[in-house]
Amino acid sequence: MSNLEWRQVPIGLDAQRWITRTGCKTVLVVVHTVTTGQRLADIVRLVESDLRIQVIFTAAPDVFSNGVSDLLRDLGGLIISWEQATRITFDLALAAAYGSVHELHAPLIVMPHGASYNKLAVRSRAGGAVASRGVYGLDPQSLVQGGSVVAAAIVLPHRADLAVLGRQCPQALPVAVVAGDPCYDRILASRSLRPRYRRALGVDDTRKLVVTTSTWGSRSLFGQAADLIERMLAELPPEQYRVVTLIHPNVWFGHGPRQVGAWLTDAVSRGLGLVPPMSDWMSTLIAADLVVCDQGSVGVYAAAAGVPVVLAQFAGDDIAPGSASALLAASVPQLRKDRPLAEQFASALAGLSASEAVGARITSEPGGFHRNMRRLMYRMLGLTQPATVPAAVPAANPVLVQTPQWSE
Repeated sequence: MSNLEWRQVPIGLDAQRWITRTGCKTVLVVVHTVTTGQRLADIVRLVESDLRIQVIFTAAPDVFSNGVSDLLRDLGGLIISWEQATRITFDLALAAAYGSVHELHAPLIVMPHGASYNKLAVRSRAGGAVASRGVYGLDPQSLVQGGSVVAAAIVLPHRADLAVLGRQCPQALPVAVVAGDPCYDRILASRSLRPRYRRALGVDDTRKLVVTTSTWGSRSLFGQAADLIERMLAELPPEQYRVVTLIHPNVWFGHGPRQVGAWLTDAVSRGLGLVPPMSDWMSTLIAADLVVCDQGSVGVYAAAAGVPVVLAQFAGDDIAPGSASALLAASVPQLRKDRPLAEQFASALAGLSASEAVGARITSEPGGFHRNMRRLMYRMLGLTQPATVPAAVPAANPVLVQTPQWSE
């Protein structure tokens, strides 16, 4: 978004000449990717209705920045370029990733954009001696620049994350805040709407909804076992099963929406339900009878929601020991290529749920994230909180790609 003009309203040296609401505290929402933007859009609603606060959005540099411009336009907020964002002082900044945030001039709150801190830091391919891999997001490479901790507050979903942070980056412990997990709380708030979500997906009580989900990267389900979707459509009787797939936005925008859609055009024509990358994925998850997943966060959230889970792909050496993802892998069945899918799915549907154990590792503040997060933001802004009680917003109805434009 480097072609954005330099905004003179509502920020800047002469902004007071033009603005209508004066004296507002400024909050900068720093969006690196579509995934982080979706997480932050839920967070910023906790403050944006306050007449004392002006919210501004910017797109930060990131390898997966494709799609961010469209997301920000859809959100309808005021957008400034990254260049301008790094040359203005704000009262608060919010981010769900770490790239270039040390360039900002604002007290920064940083939070995870997935289910807790599950992944080990990506190792560079530059060669040299091999170093140990820390838990990504709690490691000094992410949190420290120039010898100082960049963030003024580091949001943790679980008290267990404090121990990991203490081992990896003890200098960041004083700014750590255990707040909980927003997606977990939204799932809790949405579960009563499951029948409505299923109707939106065209599923009644006579059929089972099987949702496949893939994270991004060469070791993901879509990277390693994309043919599983075709196999499911071939083996599962359509009068008994409905198959829907959720694919990480980094796949959609890393390869391009047209390309990903083209890869799946034949499957969509044969009955696959394809969830577009900008939609609210949680409602599809809640509607599911079974989720087939990899090491990504969606499988973890599915288990926490009480949905039976089967692992079709799992890059275990990329996952932090003791994390919710590691717990999931130890608790659910692995898909076998030598057995019929219907037989394996029936067994998984009849098995024990991993929901209680996985949910207990995702958050130690169930139902409390939005209350805790708003308290933190208002404290850092130096403002009193509104009298209202913040709550998780239920997920929107699921949306599917109907007629792919790339197939026309």
